[in-house]
Amino acid sequence: MTAPDLPAEARPEAGRLRRGGRAGKRGGATAAFEQPAFGQPANPFPPTEIVSADELESIHLASLRVLKEIGVEVLHDEARAIMRRHGADIREGSERVRFDADMVLELIAHCPPEFTVHARNPLHNLHMGGNRLIFAQMGSAPNSSDTDTGRRPGNQTDFRNFIKLAQMHNIIHCAGGYPVEPIDIHPSVRHLQCLRDITTLTDKAFHVYSLGRERNLDGIEIARIVRGVSREQLLEEPSCFTIINTNSPLKLDVPMMEGILQMSAHGQVVVVTPFTLAGAMAPVTVAGAVVLQNAEALAALAFSQMVRKGAPVAYGGFTSNVDMRSGAPAFGTPEYMKAQLLGGQLARRYRIPYRSSNTCAANTVDAQAAYESVFSLWGCIQSGTNMVKHAAGWLEGGLRCSYEKMMLDIDLLQMVAEFLAPLDLSEDALAVEAIREVGPGGHFFGSPHTQARYRNAFYSPIISDWRNYETWAQAGSPTAIERANRLWKERLAQFEEPPMDEAIREELDDFVERRIREGGAPTDF
Repeated sequence: MTAPDLPAEARPEAGRLRRGGRAGKRGGATAAFEQPAFGQPANPFPPTEIVSADELESIHLASLRVLKEIGVEVLHDEARAIMRRHGADIREGSERVRFDADMVLELIAHCPPEFTVHARNPLHNLHMGGNRLIFAQMGSAPNSSDTDTGRRPGNQTDFRNFIKLAQMHNIIHCAGGYPVEPIDIHPSVRHLQCLRDITTLTDKAFHVYSLGRERNLDGIEIARIVRGVSREQLLEEPSCFTIINTNSPLKLDVPMMEGILQMSAHGQVVVVTPFTLAGAMAPVTVAGAVVLQNAEALAALAFSQMVRKGAPVAYGGFTSNVDMRSGAPAFGTPEYMKAQLLGGQLARRYRIPYRSSNTCAANTVDAQAAYESVFSLWGCIQSGTNMVKHAAGWLEGGLRCSYEKMMLDIDLLQMVAEFLAPLDLSEDALAVEAIREVGPGGHFFGSPHTQARYRNAFYSPIISDWRNYETWAQAGSPTAIERANRLWKERLAQFEEPPMDEAIREELDDFVERRIREGGAPTDF
C-alpha cells in the first residue's frame, strides 16, 4: 500500500515557495509557507555537565578497563589484522581483541574535532563540531504512516515523498538514511536506486549504509559524481557519512567494520553509535550502560584512525532503557536524557563531535509523541550535541516514519532554532524611547515601535493554533494531528526538484544503471 494521491484541495497553484521569513501561515489550505533560510543553529549555551570531572574520569577509566581486561569480539578478519599491527592483543584463533589504554588514547587523539561535510549544493555544506547543530531526517524505519491510510510497510512512493519533504524544509539539514525502507525494491539494487533518488530529489548531504563493501563503495562514488569532483578532492572533502552501530554488548560485526574500513580509507565520515539499551544489551544502571557505550565507541573510533589518521568521525550516543515489564525499548525517558548528557561530556573529553537523536516511543502523534520528543531535543541541546539524528519523522520507537510526525518535528526544530538565536540587544531593541512614548498606563499594541516589527517579532508556529476557543470551534475544532496531515500534503504538492547539471545527471544515471546490470550488491554477508 502506498501513500494516497494528493487531494485536489491540496494542490496549490504552481509557484516558488517564499523564503526567509519566520511565520507558517495558517489562513487557508493553500497558504504560503514561510520558513527561516537554510543555516545551522549555533548553541550559545554551555553544555550541562551532569557529573563532576572526577566522576567522568571514573567512567572513562572503567571503559578502558573493559577494553583491556574483557575486550571486544571483532568478526572481520582484515580488521583484526590491522588491529594486531597496531599493537592490539589478539590470541591466535580468537576473535577477541583487547586494547591497551595508551594505544586507544593515542589513536583517538588524531580524530578531528571539527570538519565540513560537503553537499552537492555548496550552500548546504555542514559544519560538524563546535557549537553547531545538524538536524538529520529520520532514517531506517521499516514502516510508514499517515492518518488517511494508516500504517504500512515501507515502499518507494513514501520513501520519495519523505525525501522531498527533507529537501523542502530548511530546518532539515541533511538526509539521515532511508527515512523508510522501500521493500518493494530488491535489496541487491536498493541502495543504487535510493541514493540516486536522494541525490536528485535533494541537494543536501546524505548517509550511506554500511551493509557490505559494494554498498559503501557505490555510495562514495555517487557522492563524488554528484559533486563533480575528483577522487583526490573527495578524499580531502567528506561528502557523505555512515552510522556504525556496534552489536552490544562488545561485538563489532563484519558489515560495520567493513564500513569503517571503506569510509575512513576514502576520507568520509564515520559516526560510531553503540545501541546500548540498559537492562537488555547493557547493564541496567545508566552509569554501567554508558561505560559499555564508551568502551565500544572508543574501540571503533580507534580503528578508524588505524585505517587513516585524521579520518573524520563523530561519537554517537544511543543509550536508553527498556520497559522492564515488556522488554520494549523506551525513548525520551529521564534515563535517556541522562545518558545523552553523559555521552556529550565524554565526546568533549575526547574532542570529538557528538551525535544524539530525537526519539519517542509513542505509537501515534499524540501528547506522548510530543513530550518525549521535546525531552529528547532538550537533551540534545543540553548535551552539546552536534548531529541530531532522526530529527524529524520518528514514531513507534523508530519502527515507523510518520508524515504527521514529520511536520510536528519540523515545527519543534524551528522553535529550537529560534530559541537558540541570539537576542537583539541593540539600542532600538531595548526600546527606551518606545517606553517613553507609550508612558504609564498605555499599551504597545498600536505603537510605531510595534507596528514596524510585528510581522516578524515572534516565531509563528506551523502546527499550533492560537485562535480563541470560539473561532477555533467554528473552524471545526481542528487538532494538531489534523493540521499536520493537511500540511504535509500541501507541502508535497509544492515540491520542485533542485537543479542538477545535465552532464552530472547523465554520469550518475550511467553509473547506477551499470551497477544495476552488474547485480548491485550481494544480499547476504
